[in-house]
Amino acid sequence: MTGDGEDRRVGRRPRVLKAVGLTLAGTLVLGCAAAGWAYWHLNSNIKSVDINSALGDDRPAKVTPTPSTSQEAPLPTEAVNILVLGSDSRSGKENQALGGGTSTGARSDTAMVVHIGAGRTTATVVSIPRDTLVTRPSCPLESGGTTSAAYGAMFNSAYSVGGPVCAVKTVESITNVRMDHYVEIDFSGFAKLVDALGGVTVTTDEDIDDDDSHLTLKAGTHHLNGKQALAFARTRHGIGDGSDLGRIGLQQKLVKALLEQISSTNLLTSPTKLYSVADAITGSLTTDTGLDSLTELMSLGESLKGLSSDEVKTVTMPVVTAPSNPNRVVAKEPAARDLWESLR
Repeated sequence: MTGDGEDRRVGRRPRVLKAVGLTLAGTLVLGCAAAGWAYWHLNSNIKSVDINSALGDDRPAKVTPTPSTSQEAPLPTEAVNILVLGSDSRSGKENQALGGGTSTGARSDTAMVVHIGAGRTTATVVSIPRDTLVTRPSCPLESGGTTSAAYGAMFNSAYSVGGPVCAVKTVESITNVRMDHYVEIDFSGFAKLVDALGGVTVTTDEDIDDDDSHLTLKAGTHHLNGKQALAFARTRHGIGDGSDLGRIGLQQKLVKALLEQISSTNLLTSPTKLYSVADAITGSLTTDTGLDSLTELMSLGESLKGLSSDEVKTVTMPVVTAPSNPNRVVAKEPAARDLWESLR
């Protein structure tokens, strides 16, 4: 015989299972909603500039990808050139607190051409000294009209007078290399990225004491937080001869250290940390329209999964002291021309 107590338990079982099912369904819906919101938030973080439409066809030839016979959409494997700028933006309290100053506007404080070779397992990062005197071409303005061409202008003035479009056009003019993509990150974004990764470890061969960047370090290995890493990237007067070339050396050390930090951090095991890193990257990022979505950035990142920090070479565009100004430099020929030729 079955007792009344057991009958009641059997009767409750479907109700309990239904409640558990509803709870799981609700959790799944909330999880999907949270994931959808996170994707929307990260995607909307990214700012973009339509470089291709602004510059038209008057540009160096673009690398033609090899046709794929795969039925699935393959990851890109052709060589690609990306102009990466670090902007010392004056906008926003965070950038000002990190050294952006109180004036308006911005300059390209750091400029690197990142050449990723065919197969995407090797890369060359070429730094362009911001004090390089160049012929700055006439550039289209977003408001209409164009800037005037300038001879013997400082390289970083291109961004100041014409923004990302003029920065890209100037780089293409002096290198005759097509920039397939453009990426810009500002002060606060860089500092947030380093903090989200848990800091970055760098080694300096000499003491650093720079009143301008507010960084003091003894020679040796140090683990830096975001604010310190930014100061490290901006230091120039506290090392060597105080020129921009010394700062570039520190920036190249930092690039390698960041790549090593990213590769050693398994972000997939920590969704919270992964989101924090993604939010830091996208929150202060400006790209061309070919990289202005999370899907496109993820595709680029996935195509670089075979690229290790050991296969990233950092160099500086060969320069010599400018005859007209001992505080400026000009491209050293034919060495500079040969370097750019190797990236086409």
